Amino acid sequence: MWFRNLQVYRLGKAFELSPDMLETRMQQAAFKGCGRMELLAQGWVPPLGRHGQQLVHATGGFLMVCLRKEEKIMPAGVVRQLLDDRVAEVEAADGREVHRRERMRMKEEIIVDLLPRALTRISDLFAYIDTRNGLLVIDSPTPSRAEVLVSHMRSTLGRFPATPLRSRQAPAGVMTRWLNGEPMPQDFTTGTECVMKHPDPEGGILTCKHQDLSATEVRSHIRGGKQVVRLAIQWRGRVSCVIHDDLSLRRLRFEDVVRAAEAMTEADDPATRFDLDFSLLALELAEFLPALVQVLGGEARPEGMPAAGADNAVDVVACLPDAAASEPA
Repeated sequence: MWFRNLQVYRLGKAFELSPDMLETRMQQAAFKGCGRMELLAQGWVPPLGRHGQQLVHATGGFLMVCLRKEEKIMPAGVVRQLLDDRVAEVEAADGREVHRRERMRMKEEIIVDLLPRALTRISDLFAYIDTRNGLLVIDSPTPSRAEVLVSHMRSTLGRFPATPLRSRQAPAGVMTRWLNGEPMPQDFTTGTECVMKHPDPEGGILTCKHQDLSATEVRSHIRGGKQVVRLAIQWRGRVSCVIHDDLSLRRLRFEDVVRAAEAMTEADDPATRFDLDFSLLALELAEFLPALVQVLGGEARPEGMPAAGADNAVDVVACLPDAAASEPA
């Protein structure tokens, strides 16, 4: 359940739905699966999987949800071969050429014939809403996949203003200065890998792994005009990840010091374990994400969006499962 990749969105307004209200809305868009003649189906499923029934898992102001997608696998090569065979049969029987419009109609007929027998592929996409800090955090390696969940949330709720989190300073510029000798901010250290790219398409791309990034040869590429577009960092010895120049985070890892509470807590059932892991994950990111944005010059908010106030701070103690019972979902 621990997230591995992050796409983070800023909510355009305070999220005011209670867990019960959100549950009611999501029940209307719950996952039903593909029908015999459907290529794709999407809907909300319990984050706890077979161990739960609620579509919203709530704890301490954090609301976990899960979007499931089921799609029929229709191999393009199979469709193409069947279409070629059918076209050849018609041309041989009628002594005429099959034109484009007729080919398209034949292709549609083939797909309809194959749909009931097609295999399906199922994927789950997890996310949570941080109601106190006004964030949507999605466990996705790509913005395009994250947008699918955001779009489905808008469809479910009718309105869900959310935009990708942005910093005032371009991450590429800040990361480049760090590797060019600018002191790292307090609590942050660089890892041993990065990717540099020259603005000129002909300038090349350099990938460094298991490399001392303070070495002279690394800085020489920066002097040659390359910019850092990916950089491995560590925060307080608790969280490590690779920052991309679009502010997405990949290969997120929570170090042993964070997960020590997980090992020390006895959890007799999957629901309790899930609740504990979710609390640890969300509380850690509630501190890490603002700290990261701050060292990138602060948050660049869309025009008209109010700044986050002190009243948005997360009460860490109140969010822990053993300090307060999880909110009903």
